[in-house]
Parts: sequence; C-alpha cells; structure tokens
Amino acid sequence: MPMPAEIINLRRVRKAKARDEREKAAVDNRVAFGRTKAEKSLTDAERERTTKSIDGHRRDPEKE
Repeated sequence: MPMPAEIINLRRVRKAKARDEREKAAVDNRVAFGRTKAEKSLTDAERERTTKSIDGHRRDPEKE
C-alpha cells in the first residue's frame, strides 16, 4: 500500500516563500545601495573601460 503524500500547510509555505523573496530583495539592495562613492565610481570606470575595449575590437565599427 503506497504512502500518502506529505500534508503541508499552504499558508506556512506561502509565508516562507514571501520571506525568502524579501530576503533576496534585501540582499540585492545591500549590494546596490550599500557601497561607498569610491566603490561606485570604480565600478562605473571598470564598466566604461570594458565597454570601450569591446567596442574597440569590433570588426565593423558602428557608423556614428
């Protein structure tokens, strides 16, 4: 005789899922907003340098 499925409380599962989503959003916000001005400018400079490097290696540069 097969075992019946495990009984779960849907309210608990829903609340746990919401709690996990809020925690993930909090982690993302800490990464986005929890940096110093120097760290932000360094990230921007690295992004700009990478973009210029990639654009400089294109075979057919875009006509501007």
